[in-house]
Amino acid sequence: MTATVSAVDRLLDDGSGYRPRADARRNVERLVAAAREAAGEIGGEVTAHEIARRAGVGIGTFYRRVGSLEALLEAVLDEILQEIIAHADDGLADDDPWVGFTGFAASYIRLRNELCDINEALGGVDHARGDLRDRIRRLVERAQESGVMRRDVTWQDVAFLLVGAATADHTLGLHAGPEQWERNLQITLDGLRTDDPGKLPGKPPR
Repeated sequence: MTATVSAVDRLLDDGSGYRPRADARRNVERLVAAAREAAGEIGGEVTAHEIARRAGVGIGTFYRRVGSLEALLEAVLDEILQEIIAHADDGLADDDPWVGFTGFAASYIRLRNELCDINEALGGVDHARGDLRDRIRRLVERAQESGVMRRDVTWQDVAFLLVGAATADHTLGLHAGPEQWERNLQITLDGLRTDDPGKLPGKPPR
């Protein structure tokens, strides 16, 4: 797996090389975990006070340890993106192109939901998309070259399909099951692997 810099290490690194006390690190670890949890539940309305409450620290400790809500969320956003890319690299390293692709797809949808929650809380930022696009393209092309994925779809199609497998909590008065996105993904994967696909209408995404 690609080496990543954790949000905790990023927040604790002041450039001096000073090693923080154990209790300071524990507080930052709690704040990072609470930020990921709170953003997933609250989205764009998450606040420093809510994160501090969930982490079990005072608001003074919050600002002393992470500086600002934006700094904390940006560090978490970068951490999640690095995790997604690391899972893509694991998929590319797998000897079985289909296992590598499907393993990445599941990890991507789960982590992308977190990524979007944090991004919403930050008001929408342009995170590094180029690296992720490149990984998805290579995963798709590798699966197609090995003959395990239908060749009439593009990697851009797959990017949209994976996002489509992620699901809202409800639609048409129906409530999603606890594994709804996993069910959606399995249906999508079966469609990508079919031996007898129907003709695709229109043009692929640009």
